[in-house]
Amino acid sequence: MFASTKLIAAFSVVAAAAAAVLAAPAVFDPSGAKIDIVYRPHLTSPVEGDSWPIGSQQTVTWDASDIPPEALYQTGVLLLGHLVDGSSNEHLDIENPLASGFQIKNGAVNVTVPKVFPRSDYIVVLIGDSGNASGKFSITLV
Repeated sequence: MFASTKLIAAFSVVAAAAAAVLAAPAVFDPSGAKIDIVYRPHLTSPVEGDSWPIGSQQTVTWDASDIPPEALYQTGVLLLGHLVDGSSNEHLDIENPLASGFQIKNGAVNVTVPKVFPRSDYIVVLIGDSGNASGKFSITLV
């Protein structure tokens, strides 16, 4: 009985370690290695006060000058959301990304402004292995 208790304890330690490794976020690396890294580039446009007409082409930019080598192959998703005063909810439209599959290292992605309700509290959120939001901007009728 004592041997089976030790065996169960050893198995539990191995299972817990495996679960911790499998739960860690990973970045794709073509070499096949699993890399754990969080890289949050600063969004440089749009900035607070910008105005995007519906249907126009816009470029969202971020500073990728300090991207670590481990994040060179990260791809991103760009989501549109909006902020409401007094709420921390970003109201992200995850069903309709503005862009996806682009390389974070490029520092920019072009988008077509969707047909949405005009308002002045829109944000874009860049998601790679973490999310970071722009300042509030407007989407207007043409």
